[in-house]
Amino acid sequence: MSEAVLQVCTMKDPLCAQGVEQKLLTLSGVHHAHTNAVNGTTTVHYDERTVTLADLEAVIDDCGLRCHGESLPLHHGGHVVHSMPAEAEHEHEAMEREATDHAAMDNEAMDHTPMEHEVMDHPADEHAGHEMAHDHDAAGAMEDHSAHGGHPGMTMADMARDMRNRFLVSFVLTIPIFLYSTLFTRLFNINLPVPFGLSPDVLAFVLATVVVIYGGKPFYVGARNGLKAGVLNMSVLVSLSVLAGYIFSVAATFLFEGEVFYEAAAMLVTFVLFGHWMEMRARSGTNQAIEKLLTLAPPMARVEQDGQEIEIPTDGVKVGDILIVRPGDKIPVDGEVVEGHSNVNESAITGESRPVKKEVGDNVISATINQTGSFKFRATKVGADTTLSQIVKLVQSAQSSKAPAQRLADRAAHYLVLVAVIGGILTFLAWYVLVGTDLVIAMTFAITVVVITCPDALGLATPTAVMVGTGLGADHGILFKDAEALEGPAHLDAVVFDKTGTLTVGEPQVVELAVAGNPVSEEDLLRLSAAAEGGSEHPLAEAILKSADERGVNDAKAVGFEAIPGHGLRAQVDGRSVLIGNRRLMDREEISLNGLGEKAAEMASAGRTVVHVAVDGEAAGLIAIADAVRPSAKVTIRKLREMGIEPVMLTGDNVATAKQVAEELGIETVIAEVLPGDKAAKVKDLQTNGQRVGMVGDGINDAPALAQSDVGFAIGAGTDVAVETADVVLMKSNPADVVTAIEISQATLRKMKQNLGWAAGYNLTAIPVAAGALAWAGITLRPEIGALAMSGSSIIVAFNATLLKRADLTEIGD
Repeated sequence: MSEAVLQVCTMKDPLCAQGVEQKLLTLSGVHHAHTNAVNGTTTVHYDERTVTLADLEAVIDDCGLRCHGESLPLHHGGHVVHSMPAEAEHEHEAMEREATDHAAMDNEAMDHTPMEHEVMDHPADEHAGHEMAHDHDAAGAMEDHSAHGGHPGMTMADMARDMRNRFLVSFVLTIPIFLYSTLFTRLFNINLPVPFGLSPDVLAFVLATVVVIYGGKPFYVGARNGLKAGVLNMSVLVSLSVLAGYIFSVAATFLFEGEVFYEAAAMLVTFVLFGHWMEMRARSGTNQAIEKLLTLAPPMARVEQDGQEIEIPTDGVKVGDILIVRPGDKIPVDGEVVEGHSNVNESAITGESRPVKKEVGDNVISATINQTGSFKFRATKVGADTTLSQIVKLVQSAQSSKAPAQRLADRAAHYLVLVAVIGGILTFLAWYVLVGTDLVIAMTFAITVVVITCPDALGLATPTAVMVGTGLGADHGILFKDAEALEGPAHLDAVVFDKTGTLTVGEPQVVELAVAGNPVSEEDLLRLSAAAEGGSEHPLAEAILKSADERGVNDAKAVGFEAIPGHGLRAQVDGRSVLIGNRRLMDREEISLNGLGEKAAEMASAGRTVVHVAVDGEAAGLIAIADAVRPSAKVTIRKLREMGIEPVMLTGDNVATAKQVAEELGIETVIAEVLPGDKAAKVKDLQTNGQRVGMVGDGINDAPALAQSDVGFAIGAGTDVAVETADVVLMKSNPADVVTAIEISQATLRKMKQNLGWAAGYNLTAIPVAAGALAWAGITLRPEIGALAMSGSSIIVAFNATLLKRADLTEIGD
């Protein structure tokens, strides 16, 4: 099954999204369709043998919306942009050729100028110049397309500006309409002189016509699209209300004597435009995480071709190209170091705060920053295959998905539209036929009911929260694969941690030293041992060497190295005889442990590997080696307990080792000596006890358990299989991010509930008031006030979702 995230322009209404989904699901081969009006995307799971992308795009176009193909991250001009439709490809190619020509001209100039060293000494300035040039060209292209009916990449901010312009024109014209209205005269008992000798109704007709036609156009287009898609959306309700009031007023002006309410129609358009403008401004701020990611990739790359260094656009790099990176440069694409070494800041991608050392054979990641040295690397992943692009696509997919709570809200919104239409008709009949009021009053009540019942807030309640929640996760290096994965962690009762590589570092480390007092100190013990082990490739030897490096005592050299199979080794260091190995080696050489025997037994019972060291024929000390606990693991376990979530450790290690680590971390539930194939079964056992279980792992053998769990958390440094199987990816490889992921999930779920509660409560309260249920107490609503209330409700929902960015999250460094 294939997945496509399609970019859909002009989709402002959540109910339009439902119509698109319904139409797509009528296609044979389409299994799922999720449409998100907040970010203008439609995610479709389909069988590519039955249906094509062109078929999907045609259906969306038939709904009256513009589909601009897949929303895929591709490098271009220093940003990651959406794929372009056919009509924009020629311009894209021309821009790319122009950029390449500029790069070639720059390179040729450098080859022939005596100031070559000055140019090359300022890569940052040169780099910035290219980026500015590309951004300028891209901006110009955007403006050109916008002037001809809208650019395929039209953003929510662009649509917000369009709404703002329409609102400002409508607002300016609505002021005189109101000043010359009957409503103004009644309220303030003032009759203003009408210019040009016109009657107040004719003047209002002229001004209101501009407001209704120009200001109301987006709603008529939306209504047409909704009807084409087979749904009654918010635009249908607004259009129905505006046109009913306007047409009735026109008829009363020119065909028969009667009261008009041009001011109601004009104010209705103006207030709804204002509400949409504010709402879109809030919604455009929900996607800042994507915008940050889009600016990480550099626009240009230095490539070695035929022994020459040339600069080309990043999207022109091919797999196998050799690229050159200098200090301060951003790495353009993923690759493998082939020459040189450096330290790279990978915090933007992995969240790792410390620079990572890179040598020949190490992998480098696109959008990370080279710090100290220059190096060359071979491109292994380019374009949409880079780590950055995959992260962008994953976040896009998550933001386009539909939360479980949204499905209920969608059904409620659909029925609420029917309630609005039927309620408006019944309200009109009740007041006009049963109560016997005049036509204008009956229509006023009816129109107010239709307007105030618009389910816009209900449709936005959860998508806005999902957008902010997934973006907040991305900011913290936590990738939720979809909206269900975002909701899931909030409901967990237990979290199962695979021990090795998750709670522990995943490699042997020196965790304890013990000396006999004579003849060496701890530093001497480590120094002599590291020198003796210098020629060994055994994992235990690597642990000793690493510990000596960290303490700065790896400065001695060994001679006369002799391996003793099954026991250890012997060497001469600084004229002293050093013997390193197991207890059997000490016994064979008849070396007394000088009181270290009990300490060795204690270390072994704790599940640690004990290395015995003798110097000049006497026991010198012990080196305990184990898989060290991650610094953040203990705090993580404590925080989970405070949240009421039970931490569980799952491991294939023996019981003694497992219990030692669990005791150090404060974990009470330990499942040890588990075969790799049985991990999923152990997770299932916990689920059969009624617990919702999360699983945290990093290896291939963790993938079945991740799939079995209610929420699978993959450590980002783990295998691709584990990452693909999990629901949540922790890019920092820090188990503490499980706590942060749960907190984000809980905060997002609270916002969803708040928004849904507000939207539902607003409608339940507003409908009867709009219908005149409190008219006996002198409390009534005019259509324009209903429009203001409806718009205000949508703004509140969108703004409340953006407050999620201020969530108090736990930060635990590794």
